Amino acid sequence: MASGGEHTAPTLEVVAERAGVSRATASRVLRGATNVSDKAREAVQRAAAEISYRPNLAARALVTKRSDSIAFLVTESGDRLFNDPYFLGMLRGAQTTVAAAGMQLIFIIASTQAEAENFEHYARGGHVDGVLLVSLHGDDQLPQRLEALGVPTVLNGRPISDDESIYYVDSDNIGGGRLATQHLIDRGARRIATITGPMDMTAGLDRLAGYRQAMNDAGLKPLKKHIVPGDFSVEGGAAAMTRLLRDDPTIDGVFAASDLTALGALSVIAANGRSVPNDISVVGFDDIREADLVNPGLTTVRQPLDAMGQSMARKLLERITGQAAERITVLPVSLVPRLSA
Repeated sequence: MASGGEHTAPTLEVVAERAGVSRATASRVLRGATNVSDKAREAVQRAAAEISYRPNLAARALVTKRSDSIAFLVTESGDRLFNDPYFLGMLRGAQTTVAAAGMQLIFIIASTQAEAENFEHYARGGHVDGVLLVSLHGDDQLPQRLEALGVPTVLNGRPISDDESIYYVDSDNIGGGRLATQHLIDRGARRIATITGPMDMTAGLDRLAGYRQAMNDAGLKPLKKHIVPGDFSVEGGAAAMTRLLRDDPTIDGVFAASDLTALGALSVIAANGRSVPNDISVVGFDDIREADLVNPGLTTVRQPLDAMGQSMARKLLERITGQAAERITVLPVSLVPRLSA
């Protein structure tokens, strides 16, 4: 019998009774299952909050064989990660969805092969129920290895390898590249260059494909010297823009495959005494916050970063809970006109 100074922890049965649902329904809500009505979910969540109910995670893990944790794994360096707002948008969207399901999101960086192997060992130990994998390069087989361990994985972006067992969420990168380039053409630009993304990532490949499509459709042959590789960074954009102006000072339009790349390009254009958009029009890709703060404001292609993170998390939760999940989701993009083009 509890002493006068002790309090009995709220139980699942109390939550169910207070919410007016069965114990099974309350359990489904609190473990993040989606096969519950909105009314029941709201009632259970409200009841749990009112009595400060917290599930016994250790006991649940023994029964369900689940950790109630999801890894948000980024295969990039810390410098790249913390300097690119793209990742924060994805993380914010994923965290919102995972938290609503009553689970924990674990943030992990694996920028080297050794770090990736350490994470595989961690996942093999049952410490995570699934993985949201962001920024995969080349034909990296990490998602296949995780799936082989029985750890459901959802990628951000189409993988280079044509593997029909891999689930992913992507933006319409080809359509976005085409949209950006067509806008430059519509603005009267004819000597249009592009600063690409990494060529070992499908985002870089697809945005370049969209640029080529728009140029070809307009009867404008893309010149080799007008296609310069970049790495989605400010520094990479500046270096590429320096090369473009050296090789062809007459270019009048630039499609940069990311907003950070575009910001680097804008700085070099200004340093060379050229005007944007009067001399050179510039369009970026992402629509990060800085795109609206720079002068002139950066015309860009918006991809829904929060929605991408949310969609990835929902897809992974469906897989974890044994529900049918669409293997591929491609989200639409849109042009955001500002003063740079």
